[in-house]
Amino acid sequence: MEPGRVTGFLGPNGAGKTTTMRMMLGLDRPTRGEILVSGRPYVRFQEPLRQVGALLDPSAVHPGRRARDQLLVLARSNRIPDARVDELLDLVGLGAAARRRIGGFSLGMRQRLGLAAALLGDPQVLILDEPLNGLDAEGIQWVRGLLRDLADDGRVVLVASHLMNDMAVTADHLIIVGRGRLLADVSMTGFSARYGHGRVRLRTTRPERLGKALAADGFALTPVNGGAWEVPEARTEQVGAVAAREGVPLQELHLREDSLEEMFLRMTADSTEFAVAPGRAF
Repeated sequence: MEPGRVTGFLGPNGAGKTTTMRMMLGLDRPTRGEILVSGRPYVRFQEPLRQVGALLDPSAVHPGRRARDQLLVLARSNRIPDARVDELLDLVGLGAAARRRIGGFSLGMRQRLGLAAALLGDPQVLILDEPLNGLDAEGIQWVRGLLRDLADDGRVVLVASHLMNDMAVTADHLIIVGRGRLLADVSMTGFSARYGHGRVRLRTTRPERLGKALAADGFALTPVNGGAWEVPEARTEQVGAVAAREGVPLQELHLREDSLEEMFLRMTADSTEFAVAPGRAF
């Protein structure tokens, strides 16, 4: 993990993401080796909230405690001014709920409170496990912007998530694990270049003629849903040139690249511990 970028921490269920984060925070012990945060074990920090902000489980709070009191306890144990508590409650949108008991909060409200706790000490390192769970559309968009702003401010931001669409537009770098092993440590652009597949999608009234012409040039034309066709591992200009040469009309022609989800599933196919059995859905 490096300052100035959002690192997405991905892996199938049971891959070890949460366990790894717990080991970073000294909540679990590795069988060998050590994890250092800013050059030292997390448990060595005298005022850890000023160094590392973490959100692992938004429900790991006493339900009878009021939201503001929860943050005050954390703040005073790390010599953080009370004014910072009110500032963070307003930032995450819980200012009006500051004196409500946490037991009556929705999951989304608990996530916001957990983010406020993580940001309380203005730390340089953020470790967040599924911070978007339970948030509505406005909340998801806000957290995306927050993560980007934190990284742009030069902070280390590590985010574990199973929401691939959000990681695709948020993360700059990816760490992918499977069955406790590191599968990839790569930039988002590098991951796409290494594991992505592009294909040209098109529509035509003369697929047989175009298919024969493409085959002569080493390409394959395959049908897909909705009456469209695809040419794997090709560029639009290559397919367009063949169609023009053969006089084949095209009603649609565009490049379709793999989504992050498709690339992730392909890469982790052999590392999924809890895969469903194939067969008919009931």
